Amino acid sequence: MTFRSIKTHSPTPKAFEREFALEILKSDKLRVTILIGVILSALLIVLIAALLDFEQFQRSFHGDFRGFITTFITIMGVTLVCLVVERVVIDHLSGKQAHPSGLIQHLSSLIETSIPTLAIMIGSLFLGPIYALFTPVTLLYPVFIVLSALRLNARLCVFTGAVAAIEYSTLALYFVEGTSNATVEPILTSMAHHIIRGLLLLIIGVVTGLVTIQIKKRTFNSFATVEEQNRIRRTFGEYVSPLVMEKLLTLKPDLASEHRSVCVMFLDIRNFSTFAEKRTPEAVVAYLESLFGFMIEIVNRHHGIINKFLGDGFMAVFGAPVSDGADCLHGVEAAREIILRVEREVAASNVLPTRIGIGLHAGEAVTGSIGSVLRKEYAVIGDVVNVASRIEQLNKEFGSQLLISETVWEAVSDKFDDATSIGVVQVKGREAPVQLWQIV
Repeated sequence: MTFRSIKTHSPTPKAFEREFALEILKSDKLRVTILIGVILSALLIVLIAALLDFEQFQRSFHGDFRGFITTFITIMGVTLVCLVVERVVIDHLSGKQAHPSGLIQHLSSLIETSIPTLAIMIGSLFLGPIYALFTPVTLLYPVFIVLSALRLNARLCVFTGAVAAIEYSTLALYFVEGTSNATVEPILTSMAHHIIRGLLLLIIGVVTGLVTIQIKKRTFNSFATVEEQNRIRRTFGEYVSPLVMEKLLTLKPDLASEHRSVCVMFLDIRNFSTFAEKRTPEAVVAYLESLFGFMIEIVNRHHGIINKFLGDGFMAVFGAPVSDGADCLHGVEAAREIILRVEREVAASNVLPTRIGIGLHAGEAVTGSIGSVLRKEYAVIGDVVNVASRIEQLNKEFGSQLLISETVWEAVSDKFDDATSIGVVQVKGREAPVQLWQIV
C-alpha cells in the first residue's frame, strides 16, 4: 500500500499549561496589588472621616479615637509590608518560572483573610465587642474572598471563604457570650443572625470556587477549540479552497484514522526530466509555478485537496476529509478543466509547450493524521492510491491525457457522453485487471 501526506504539527497543551500557570502568577500579583490598594483606601477613608467629623468619632470611640487611629495605622502598616513582601516573592517566582507550593498559598490566604478579623478585634477594644461586628470592616471579608478568584484555584477560594466564616463566627460567639443582653439590642446578640452571616461568607467562597472552575474550564475549552482550528488550518490551509476550509472549521472533523470513499487523482507533466536537465533550477521552479498555480486553484474549486506534490506532478484527493457525495464527478470535472486550461495557456504562450497525463480511481481508503508527537501527517492510504497512480502512467501507453477507472465511470457516466472504453487492462503490480475509460 502507498500513502501520501500533508505535514502538520502536533498541539502543545503542556506548553499552554505552563504559560497558563505563569499567567495565574501574574493574576495573583494583581490580586495582591488590589489588596494593597484596598488597605491603603481603608486607611485613607478612616483618616478623612476622622478629619471631617473628629468629635463624632471621639464620642463613638468613648474618647479614645486617637488611640484607635494609632493602633489601626500600626496594624495596617504591618499588613501592607507583608503584602508588599508577598508581591516581591511573586515577582521572583515569575522571573524563575516557578510556582508557590500549595502550603504556602493556603498560609498566605489564611494570613490575608485574617486582616479583617484583626481589624474587628481592634475595633472591639474601643467600640465594644458587639458593635465592632457591625462596622464596615466586615465588608472586607467578601472582598478578600472574591479576589481569591484571581488565583484560579477553587480549593483556595473555598478555603478563603471557610476561614472568613470560621473566624467571623468564632468572634461573634466570643463577643456575644461576653456581652450583657440588657445593654444592646437583641438582634445584635442573636447568635443565629451571626451564624447566617458566617454561612453567607462560606457560600461566597464556594460560589467563587465554582466560578474559577468554570473560568478555567472555558479557558481550556477555548484553547482546545483554537488549537483544533489551527491544526486544521496547518493541515489543509494551503491545500484547500476557502469554502472547504470553512466547512472543515464548522464540522471540526476528527482527523483520527477512518475509512472513507475517495476519488484519487494523479497528475504528471510529460517529459519533465528532459526539460529540467537543460534548464537552471530557478527556471524549473518558475515553470512548475506557472502550471501549479492554476491547477491548484481548479482542484480547490472542485472541492479537492492537494495531498502531495511529486516534483513533476501531484496527487489530489476528492472526498476527504469532507465530502458532498459527488467526489468522482468533482475529480473528472477538475481533470478536464486542467487539461483545457493547459491547452489555452500554451496557445496563449503563457506557459511553455506542455502535455500532461491524469489518472483517476475511486475506492475505499484510510485517511487521517498519522505519525508521532514530533511529526504528524494527513495521510491517504489504500489500494485506491496505487491503482490511481498506475492508471495515470498508462496514459503514456495509450497516448491519452485522461484515463479513469470503471469505478469512476459508473459514478459519472450519466454526465458525460464523450468517453471511450479502453477495455480491460492489466495494471502493473496488481493481479486483477482494471476496466479503463478515456475522456477527451
